[in-house]
Amino acid sequence: MYSFMGGGLFCAITGNILLVVSTATDYWMQYHLSGNYAHQGLWRYCMSNKCFMQTESIAYWNATRAFMILSGMLCFSGIIAGIMSFSHFSSFERFNCSFVAGIIFFVSSFFVLLGMTVYTGVTVNFLRKRFGDWRFSWSYILGWVAMVMTFFAGIFYICAYRTCEGRRGTGPR
Repeated sequence: MYSFMGGGLFCAITGNILLVVSTATDYWMQYHLSGNYAHQGLWRYCMSNKCFMQTESIAYWNATRAFMILSGMLCFSGIIAGIMSFSHFSSFERFNCSFVAGIIFFVSSFFVLLGMTVYTGVTVNFLRKRFGDWRFSWSYILGWVAMVMTFFAGIFYICAYRTCEGRRGTGPR
Protein backbone atom coordinates (compact mmCIF):
# COMPACT_ATOMS: atom_id res chain seq x y z
CA MET A 1 0.00 0.00 0.00
CA TYR A 2 2.73 2.48 0.95
CA SER A 3 4.68 1.71 -2.21
CA PHE A 4 1.63 2.62 -4.29
CA MET A 5 1.19 5.85 -2.34
CA GLY A 6 4.90 6.66 -2.63
CA GLY A 7 4.81 6.10 -6.38
CA GLY A 8 1.66 8.18 -6.64
CA LEU A 9 3.19 10.98 -4.61
CA PHE A 10 6.30 10.96 -6.81
CA CYS A 11 4.18 11.09 -9.99
CA ALA A 12 1.98 13.83 -8.51
CA ILE A 13 4.86 16.07 -7.43
CA THR A 14 6.60 15.59 -10.78
CA GLY A 15 3.33 16.24 -12.63
CA ASN A 16 2.63 19.38 -10.62
CA ILE A 17 6.10 20.78 -11.30
CA LEU A 18 5.69 20.04 -15.01
CA LEU A 19 2.25 21.70 -15.00
CA VAL A 20 3.63 24.89 -13.47
CA VAL A 21 6.62 25.00 -15.81
CA SER A 22 4.49 24.25 -18.87
CA THR A 23 1.88 26.85 -18.02
CA ALA A 24 4.37 29.59 -17.15
CA THR A 25 6.89 29.28 -20.00
CA ASP A 26 6.77 30.78 -23.48
CA TYR A 27 7.64 27.82 -25.67
CA TRP A 28 4.32 26.25 -26.60
CA MET A 29 4.83 27.00 -30.28
CA GLN A 30 7.78 28.11 -32.40
CA TYR A 31 7.51 29.64 -35.87
CA HIS A 32 9.16 31.90 -38.41
CA LEU A 33 7.45 35.22 -39.04
CA SER A 34 8.83 37.66 -41.63
CA GLY A 35 12.17 35.86 -41.58
CA ASN A 36 12.48 36.10 -37.78
CA TYR A 37 12.35 33.28 -35.29
CA ALA A 38 9.45 33.64 -32.84
CA HIS A 39 7.88 31.61 -30.07
CA GLN A 40 4.79 31.96 -27.93
CA GLY A 41 3.26 30.59 -24.78
CA LEU A 42 -0.03 31.10 -23.03
CA TRP A 43 0.95 34.48 -21.59
CA ARG A 44 3.59 36.02 -23.89
CA TYR A 45 5.00 35.88 -27.39
CA CYS A 46 8.59 36.62 -28.29
CA MET A 47 10.07 37.90 -31.55
CA SER A 48 13.59 39.12 -32.27
CA ASN A 49 14.69 38.51 -28.64
CA LYS A 50 11.91 40.75 -27.27
CA CYS A 51 8.90 39.40 -25.42
CA PHE A 52 5.46 40.98 -25.30
CA MET A 53 2.40 40.22 -23.20
CA GLN A 54 -0.51 38.70 -25.07
CA THR A 55 -3.10 41.38 -24.50
CA GLU A 56 -5.77 39.92 -26.78
CA SER A 57 -8.49 38.02 -24.99
CA ILE A 58 -8.70 35.04 -27.31
CA ALA A 59 -11.08 32.33 -26.12
CA TYR A 60 -8.85 29.31 -26.69
CA TRP A 61 -5.92 30.91 -24.82
CA ASN A 62 -8.22 31.79 -21.93
CA ALA A 63 -9.69 28.28 -21.89
CA THR A 64 -6.26 26.65 -21.98
CA ARG A 65 -4.98 28.96 -19.24
CA ALA A 66 -7.99 28.25 -17.04
CA PHE A 67 -7.79 24.48 -17.47
CA MET A 68 -4.05 24.43 -16.79
CA ILE A 69 -4.37 26.61 -13.68
CA LEU A 70 -7.30 24.57 -12.35
CA SER A 71 -5.36 21.39 -12.98
CA GLY A 72 -2.33 22.69 -11.12
CA MET A 73 -4.45 23.70 -8.14
CA LEU A 74 -6.22 20.34 -8.09
CA CYS A 75 -2.93 18.49 -8.38
CA PHE A 76 -1.58 20.45 -5.41
CA SER A 77 -4.73 19.59 -3.43
CA GLY A 78 -4.26 15.96 -4.38
CA ILE A 79 -0.69 16.08 -3.10
CA ILE A 80 -1.95 17.38 0.25
CA ALA A 81 -4.59 14.61 0.38
CA GLY A 82 -1.94 12.09 -0.66
CA ILE A 83 0.37 13.16 2.15
CA MET A 84 -2.53 12.98 4.59
CA SER A 85 -3.23 9.41 3.46
CA PHE A 86 0.08 8.30 4.97
CA SER A 87 -1.28 9.08 8.45
CA HIS A 88 -4.03 7.02 9.99
CA PHE A 89 -6.19 9.28 12.12
CA SER A 90 -9.29 7.74 13.63
CA SER A 91 -11.38 10.65 12.33
CA PHE A 92 -10.50 9.59 8.77
CA GLU A 93 -11.93 6.07 8.95
CA ARG A 94 -14.98 6.96 6.86
CA PHE A 95 -13.01 9.40 4.72
CA ASN A 96 -10.24 7.58 2.89
CA CYS A 97 -7.62 10.08 1.72
CA SER A 98 -6.10 7.62 -0.75
CA PHE A 99 -9.37 7.36 -2.63
CA VAL A 100 -9.92 11.12 -2.53
CA ALA A 101 -6.36 11.80 -3.74
CA GLY A 102 -6.83 9.35 -6.61
CA ILE A 103 -10.06 11.01 -7.73
CA ILE A 104 -8.48 14.48 -7.46
CA PHE A 105 -5.56 13.35 -9.64
CA PHE A 106 -7.93 11.91 -12.25
CA VAL A 107 -9.88 15.18 -12.38
CA SER A 108 -6.59 17.10 -12.60
CA SER A 109 -5.42 14.98 -15.52
CA PHE A 110 -8.81 15.47 -17.20
CA PHE A 111 -8.43 19.26 -16.94
CA VAL A 112 -4.95 19.07 -18.45
CA LEU A 113 -6.37 16.91 -21.24
CA LEU A 114 -9.08 19.50 -21.91
CA GLY A 115 -6.60 22.39 -21.94
CA MET A 116 -4.14 20.58 -24.18
CA THR A 117 -6.77 19.43 -26.67
CA VAL A 118 -8.28 22.91 -26.91
CA TYR A 119 -4.85 24.39 -27.62
CA THR A 120 -3.92 21.59 -30.04
CA GLY A 121 -7.19 21.75 -31.95
CA VAL A 122 -7.13 25.50 -32.49
CA THR A 123 -3.41 25.58 -33.25
CA VAL A 124 -3.58 22.80 -35.83
CA ASN A 125 -6.77 24.01 -37.50
CA PHE A 126 -6.29 27.78 -37.42
CA LEU A 127 -2.69 28.78 -36.83
CA ARG A 128 -1.30 26.17 -39.21
CA LYS A 129 -2.73 28.26 -42.03
CA ARG A 130 -1.31 31.51 -40.62
CA PHE A 131 2.23 30.28 -40.00
CA GLY A 132 3.75 28.07 -42.66
CA ASP A 133 6.85 26.91 -40.81
CA TRP A 134 5.83 26.16 -37.22
CA ARG A 135 6.06 23.42 -34.61
CA PHE A 136 5.00 22.67 -31.08
CA SER A 137 7.78 23.20 -28.58
CA TRP A 138 8.96 21.90 -25.23
CA SER A 139 6.47 23.72 -22.96
CA TYR A 140 3.64 22.12 -24.91
CA ILE A 141 5.26 18.69 -24.62
CA LEU A 142 5.70 19.16 -20.86
CA GLY A 143 1.95 19.74 -20.62
CA TRP A 144 1.25 16.34 -22.16
CA VAL A 145 3.82 14.67 -19.91
CA ALA A 146 2.22 16.36 -16.88
CA MET A 147 -1.14 14.90 -17.92
CA VAL A 148 0.33 11.40 -18.03
CA MET A 149 2.05 11.87 -14.65
CA THR A 150 -1.11 13.08 -12.90
CA PHE A 151 -3.08 10.23 -14.46
CA PHE A 152 -0.58 7.67 -13.15
CA ALA A 153 -0.67 9.37 -9.74
CA GLY A 154 -4.42 8.73 -9.73
CA ILE A 155 -3.89 5.09 -10.68
CA PHE A 156 -1.32 4.60 -7.92
CA TYR A 157 -3.58 6.11 -5.27
CA ILE A 158 -6.63 4.11 -6.35
CA CYS A 159 -4.46 0.97 -6.23
CA ALA A 160 -3.35 1.94 -2.71
CA TYR A 161 -7.00 2.39 -1.72
CA ARG A 162 -7.96 -1.00 -3.17
CA THR A 163 -5.01 -2.68 -1.43
CA CYS A 164 -5.95 -1.10 1.90
CA GLU A 165 -9.62 -2.04 1.52
CA GLY A 166 -8.66 -5.58 0.52
CA ARG A 167 -6.63 -5.99 3.70
CA ARG A 168 -9.50 -4.78 5.85
CA GLY A 169 -11.98 -6.96 4.02
CA THR A 170 -14.36 -4.04 3.73
CA GLY A 171 -13.95 -3.32 0.06
CA PRO A 172 -16.82 -2.01 -2.04
CA ARG A 173 -19.52 -4.56 -2.71
